[in-house]
Amino acid sequence: MATVIADAPAMRRDERFFLITAIAMALTVVAGFSLQLAAGRSTFASPPLLHAHAIVFMGWVALYVTQNVLVSRDLMPLHRRLGWIGAVWVVAMVVLGFAVTVAMVRRGGVPFFFRPLHFLVFDPATVVTFAGLTAAAIALRRHTDWHRRLHYCGMSLLLGPAFGRLLPLPFLIPWAFHAAFAAAMIFPAIGVAADLRRSGRVHPAWWWGIGAMVACVIVIEAITYSPLGLTLYRAVTAGSPGAAIDPLAFPPPPPGLLITGRSPSI
Repeated sequence: MATVIADAPAMRRDERFFLITAIAMALTVVAGFSLQLAAGRSTFASPPLLHAHAIVFMGWVALYVTQNVLVSRDLMPLHRRLGWIGAVWVVAMVVLGFAVTVAMVRRGGVPFFFRPLHFLVFDPATVVTFAGLTAAAIALRRHTDWHRRLHYCGMSLLLGPAFGRLLPLPFLIPWAFHAAFAAAMIFPAIGVAADLRRSGRVHPAWWWGIGAMVACVIVIEAITYSPLGLTLYRAVTAGSPGAAIDPLAFPPPPPGLLITGRSPSI
């Protein structure tokens, strides 16, 4: 009993940390996509597929924050019920993530600061790694310390697109993707620092989560610049405008304002 009482303040500090960082992640996403809209680089006149993708991914952000709020208020039964909804939600995220990527590559609509083949690989690979971290977090749900940290790393991995809209990616060619990924790694770094400050040690879940994120980038690079990547690109773009585009060359900048998702062909 004394151990439980002694651990209670530490658990509360943990809950506050994950709630505050969940809100910070959500604000990062809102800031990134709001800036895109305010700058005229996005439009609500996008095709239905992009709207579905946006709703599902933003829904996950809202769910992640809600789950942390429920934990902080000790509403664990509702937290657990929503957790199973989240498990199904991830499947929809993977499906829509793949669908939007393939549609953009096939129509030749990859942003000009990404190589088309690189984009084709890194978008799905990122979503799959997020899904893997989330599945691991669910499997370890009875181990709260692991559960929280793995979910946190998975959520961090999804912040790349938000940071990509906050960073001047056209000026970061050829490192645009890597810059957005490095920015997303700020949150796991904060988690490691918070553990060190609170307990003087780093929980092993951080190393597994960060290791999965870094491994994702290594796999992306390996596939992109291999014969497998070229074969994949040809298979995906066969019979589409994307087939005529050099998969490893940066597309030319658009003559006017780049507006995400404006093409009706998605």
